[in-house]
Amino acid sequence: MDKDRIAGSAKDFAGKVEGAVGSMTGDAKTQAEGRAREAAGTVQNLYGQAKDAARDATDAAATYAKDAVDTFKDAYDNSGDTIRDGQKAMAKTVQDNPLGALLVAGGIGFALALLMTRQPRRPPPSRWRYYG
Repeated sequence: MDKDRIAGSAKDFAGKVEGAVGSMTGDAKTQAEGRAREAAGTVQNLYGQAKDAARDATDAAATYAKDAVDTFKDAYDNSGDTIRDGQKAMAKTVQDNPLGALLVAGGIGFALALLMTRQPRRPPPSRWRYYG
C-alpha cells in the first residue's frame, strides 16, 4: 500500500470530521474547509491507488517475462536430448525395416529430382499484340 493512499485516507477522514463539525456548529467556513480537505484526501488516495496499480502491472510483466525466459531456457537445454532420442528412434526403425527405409528414401529422392528438373512455366501467349 502506497503512502499516498494512507495520507489520502487520513485527509479524507479528517475532512469528513471537519465538515460534520462545521455542519453541527453552523459554521459555513469550517464546513467548506472540511469538504475541500475531504476532496484533497480523495484525490491523493486515488493517486496512490494509480501508483499501486502501475507497480503491480510492472511486477506482473517482469514476472511473466522471467517465466518466459525460464521456459525457453529449459526448452533449449532439453533440445539436445530430444534430437538424440529422435535419432535413436530413426536408427532403430531403419534397423528393423531396412527395405522400407530404402523405399522411403528413394521416393523422397525421386520427388526432389522431379521438383528440381521441372521446366519453368511460361506465360500464356497474348491474344492481343501491341504495335506501337
